[in-house]
Amino acid sequence: MTIPLGHSRRSFLRTSFALAGTTVLADGGLRAQAGDGAGPLVAYVGTFSSPLHDVLKTQVDLPPGNGRGIHVFRVDRATGALAPAGVYEAGTSPSCLAANASGTRLYSANETDRVGDDKEGTVSAFAIDRADGKLELLGTVPSGGAGPTFVSVHPSGRFVLVANYFGGSIAVLPILPDGRLGAATDVQRDVGEIGPTRATNAPPGSFAVSGHDRTHAHMVQADRAGRFVLHVDLGLDRIFVRRFDEQKGTLTPADPTAVPLPPGDGPRHFAFHPDGRWLYSVQEEGSTIVLFDYDGATGHLAARQTISTLPPGFVGSSFGSEILVSADGRFVYAGNRLHDTIAIFAVGAGGTLTFVGEEWTRGDYPRSFSFDPTGRFLYCCNQRADNVAVFRVDRRTGGLAFTGSWSPVGNPSMIVLLDLATVP
Repeated sequence: MTIPLGHSRRSFLRTSFALAGTTVLADGGLRAQAGDGAGPLVAYVGTFSSPLHDVLKTQVDLPPGNGRGIHVFRVDRATGALAPAGVYEAGTSPSCLAANASGTRLYSANETDRVGDDKEGTVSAFAIDRADGKLELLGTVPSGGAGPTFVSVHPSGRFVLVANYFGGSIAVLPILPDGRLGAATDVQRDVGEIGPTRATNAPPGSFAVSGHDRTHAHMVQADRAGRFVLHVDLGLDRIFVRRFDEQKGTLTPADPTAVPLPPGDGPRHFAFHPDGRWLYSVQEEGSTIVLFDYDGATGHLAARQTISTLPPGFVGSSFGSEILVSADGRFVYAGNRLHDTIAIFAVGAGGTLTFVGEEWTRGDYPRSFSFDPTGRFLYCCNQRADNVAVFRVDRRTGGLAFTGSWSPVGNPSMIVLLDLATVP
């Protein structure tokens, strides 16, 4: 149910779906439903499971730490509803999760962990039991900086990339043969001029000021070929591009090494279009999406369009959060915290975006969202509402319709869905 301009986003029909055929094991594992195949569809939800301490006074996002670690759910394939199936208890705020391509390993960024003299965060590696989804801790290593907020797996499957928000750095962690992580093969620290606290594209009356006090690496990910690694620094208002040496696990600056975003807008996350030619960056304080043309041979980015994630006429404060591109490349989805919506855009010729509507997230402060493997459902982590809400995706129009299903999770940050019936 996409809400066009002029309609209330709180006018909706609540529909309940009954959960059936789910068996939850006492140890937190999952048993496949009859007819599901070799394994169930599971969801792992990363949370803030402890308060953020030792942070700058300018840090506006201070979750109370209501989560318990990594929450595990069984997913009903027909309705999209989540059924609790256990928790991997962790008091270090495993706020970002990433699975490897074969679905045998899960990696978590432990954002509130503090180790060593530099008070680094950590990254943990887990083995995934392909029969029941249960997690087994393989080990934990330093992340290369304070406050790791994002992890991704390099396309080679041999490295985990981590962005350290409070450390203003990115690191490369090698994946050992058994799935554990080794010590960082490279750590790169961001340097440059900090942007202004007032965003260039801020809506009128906005007080959305968060990260323009120092360097803040917020996301890191390789391109599809794995030749280049891109990361955003919110405080510097830049996207950095580095060549990746897959043999050594090291990074070297591309030419140019970075592209600027409008001063103060604060790039947070980005997403590649499936064809690899376009990249969409969402700005936290400016509440915009910038479309870049991307050259996979050189790593070069060229900005071509800027569009607001908020409806025309909006005034006040909102923080951009997540950005996703549908698997068919026809739609882009962007999150708005405080406004509490997911904006929906149609992808036109040349990758340009047109705003087509928005959907209320049925919660407070949508930090991130993800599709299920089929693309039929979208799961939104409402951080301050302590819930995950489920939406059905209309793949013809791009619209979202609330299914009537919420799942309580303390301070949910990220959800990863994994089909264990798929043979690696």
